[in-house]
Order: sequence, then structure tokens, then C-alpha cells
Amino acid sequence: MVLPPEEFALRLLVALVLGALIGVERQWRQRASGLRTNALVSVGAALFVLLSVAFIDEEASPTRVAAQVVSGIGFLGAGVILRDGVNVRGINTAATIWCAAAVGSLAAAGMWEVATMGAVAVVAINLLLRPVARAIERAPVDEDTEVVTRYRFRAVSREDQEGHVRVLLVQALSGSGFVLRTVESEDLPAAGKVEVRAELTTTGRDDARLESAVNRLSLEPGVSAVRWEVSTEDPAEEPTW
Repeated sequence: MVLPPEEFALRLLVALVLGALIGVERQWRQRASGLRTNALVSVGAALFVLLSVAFIDEEASPTRVAAQVVSGIGFLGAGVILRDGVNVRGINTAATIWCAAAVGSLAAAGMWEVATMGAVAVVAINLLLRPVARAIERAPVDEDTEVVTRYRFRAVSREDQEGHVRVLLVQALSGSGFVLRTVESEDLPAAGKVEVRAELTTTGRDDARLESAVNRLSLEPGVSAVRWEVSTEDPAEEPTW
């Protein structure tokens, strides 16, 4: 069924208005994609869907075209996602663009009520859930599980067993939840003896697990002493032994 020009224009106008509604909130927040970007995304998605509606051929299904719009909009959304150090910015903006395309597709399909509800939902999420998200971020966390504990480990072994002790230490800590930060060795005054020292960190505190992880080292014939302790130094400072 070929749409009459007035119906075509009406659907396109609805897509434009709803896309602009989403973009107003983004523009007000001074985000990378504002009023024009979201309006264009909504109109562009609507045009593709309307293009399929304009053909009588069954091969030009609106649902197929909408599916291509969904996949194609991902490239546009990826362009607004930026990495800032360890932080990733722009994910919310990309998601908003994706939603604007969905709203435009619905408007072009003649589902104006659903498209309107979708646009209102997007704006409500960006406005109303913002303070909720910030409140959750500021909520105190469980200190028992989030505090990082630093451990010091020492093992005295024969000089010819130094490399073997290092390997055993890494194997013992593998998959135990501990992160091996530093490993170093120092010759001792006793002839043929060396001390292997390591610094470990873990989330929370689990002395029993560390004891179990390094217990094997004390059973090695070349190891004469094994000791570990909880470090009380400032994590920002370099370790002193």
C-alpha cells in the first residue's frame, strides 16, 4: 500500500517532533548529541521505514528495514563513546541515540501512541533516574568486602632454589583472589642463602586463604623459612622492607 503524501508527511513530522523532544533534554545537559542529532536520527530512521512502506513489493518489509536501522545505528552510537583514562564516557548518549531511532521507526510505522510513550520514557529516564543513579554511587559500600588489604611475604631458601621458589609462589597464588604486586630477592649474609620477598593485595581480608596458598612453600626442601604479615603502610607509598 502506497501512503498518500499527507500521511507520509504526518508520520515524518511525528518522528521529527518526538526526536526533538528527546534531543531537548540532551541539549539542556550539554551533551555531545543534542537537539539536532536526536531529531536527525529519529527522522532518518523514519525515512528508511517509510521507504519500505512506499513499495508494494513484499521484499521491502518495514520490519526488515527496521532491523537494519537497529544494527546500523550502532556505528553512529559508537562514535560518541569516548575513553577518558580508566573511564568510559558517552554510553548514555549512545543509548539515547539508539532509542531516538526506535521512536522514529515506530512513528513511521504509524504507531504514534507507542512512539510518544517511548519518547516520554526516554526523557523520563534521563531526567528522573539521574539523581537516583548519583545517590546510589554516593552510598557507602561494605568496608569488609571493598577495602584492599596488603600483605608481605618472605621466604628464605637456598640460592640455587630462588627461581623455583618464585615459580611456586606464583602457582600458589594463582586463582586464590590475591594479586601479586612485587617480587624481589636479596642475598643474605649466610652463605648460599637468599630471601624472596613479595607484596600481595586482595579485596577484603582473608588470612586463612593466604596461609593455605603459601603453605606448600614451607614443605619445599630448599626453603628454610616462610613468613607473611599484613602491611600497615600507606598504599600510596613505596614498600620498605
